[in-house]
Amino acid sequence: MEPSALNALSPLDGRYAASVNRLRPFFSEAALMRYRARVEVAWLLTLSREPSVGGLGTLPADAVNLLQEAVAGFGEADASRVKDIERTTNHDVKAVEYWLRERLAGCHNAVAAGEFIHFACTSEDINNVSYALMVREARDQVLLPEIDGLIEELRALAHRYADTPMLARTHGQPASPTTLGKELANIVYRLQRARTVLAGVVFTAKANGAVGNYNAHLAAYPQVDWPAVAQRFIEGLGLRFNPYTIQIEPHDTLAEAFDALSRLNSVLIDLDRDLWGYMALGLFRQRPVAGEVGSSTMPHKVNPIDFENSEGNLGLAGAVLRHLSERLPISRWQRDLTDSTLLRNVGVAFGHSLLGFVACRRGLRKLEADEARLAEELEQNWEVLGEAVQTVMRRYGIEGGFEQLKTLTRGQKIGREALQRFIAGLPIPETEKARLSALTPSTYIGKAADLARGI
Repeated sequence: MEPSALNALSPLDGRYAASVNRLRPFFSEAALMRYRARVEVAWLLTLSREPSVGGLGTLPADAVNLLQEAVAGFGEADASRVKDIERTTNHDVKAVEYWLRERLAGCHNAVAAGEFIHFACTSEDINNVSYALMVREARDQVLLPEIDGLIEELRALAHRYADTPMLARTHGQPASPTTLGKELANIVYRLQRARTVLAGVVFTAKANGAVGNYNAHLAAYPQVDWPAVAQRFIEGLGLRFNPYTIQIEPHDTLAEAFDALSRLNSVLIDLDRDLWGYMALGLFRQRPVAGEVGSSTMPHKVNPIDFENSEGNLGLAGAVLRHLSERLPISRWQRDLTDSTLLRNVGVAFGHSLLGFVACRRGLRKLEADEARLAEELEQNWEVLGEAVQTVMRRYGIEGGFEQLKTLTRGQKIGREALQRFIAGLPIPETEKARLSALTPSTYIGKAADLARGI
């Protein structure tokens, strides 16, 4: 059976392929090869600029151009050639090294440079830098722009509905009113904070050999300050140098990023579930899309499928992200290979995260508040003003204010008339009675509207 979207094992490469295509340049097999080639060339160029590394010297301009163009133009034919080499080497990193040697072989004035490709490196010296670059660039170029778009759409809704009062629910029961915009503003604020944490992770990397001690480097060139060379190499790629490692870079900063993304995803799951619930209560409507079917048997259905899809994908992403962040920083002694297979699933976690973001945004664009239903619900719950009344009673020193309102309202419905009769009998200034009597569930919203507009 020829591979296709219809028989793909993973839905990321099948049903959802078009939605996650933006991640392929970062996490596909070919992308990993290209990143490895990029890192190998960067290391070779770093060595060529070190006068104390004898036998290499400054690479001629045509050799530098050839290598840089090979990386920049790395395509499917190049990836296929690397796989051909790997069938012989049975080693994916070594296959990239040999592919680069093949490309350099045609440059006759750079013959010596071939022996300095992958010089003194263990595979992890190439891999840890490659994955740090992959994750950083996928985060910056794909996830963060999508998150920013989602935040802006939520912000626009928060402003649009800043003054739209709604009944709040604590423990699922009627509670002090809020506004629809303020509830969306809460999510905007949380997402902004989570986004800042995710964007702020600075990835570390290392280039110190088989067990982190520059053993091979010093065997060849004992006079070279190899930690300084490695630091220049790592920082030249925009990464933070990690001077203390075993064979593997311990992946602590990758774990930080995965934890940060998982927490951001949790905020969106919270939103997905709340919006789903509000739709179930009829407080939100979804605009029907022509041609869509909500149920195979019930013609009337307009289901909240976008938020359900978002929740499911974000939950799956969170499970993978949490396992990666828990397991990657652990290595048996100086090296075990567990991280190698785990790191190949970073794209899975990012892919399901991206699907969750896209589905949530799609759902938001269909939402419309049913303001009549929101107002009706508030009108049915005058008892929520008990908080306001008992708090004013406390201000004026009336003993047992809370208990009196508890007797009046707990577990039962009261209307405007009953509440205003209670207020009229209170020993408080007439101006305060008038102010309390003027309150309605729709106007008892505190600073909710201002907070929503301020986000």
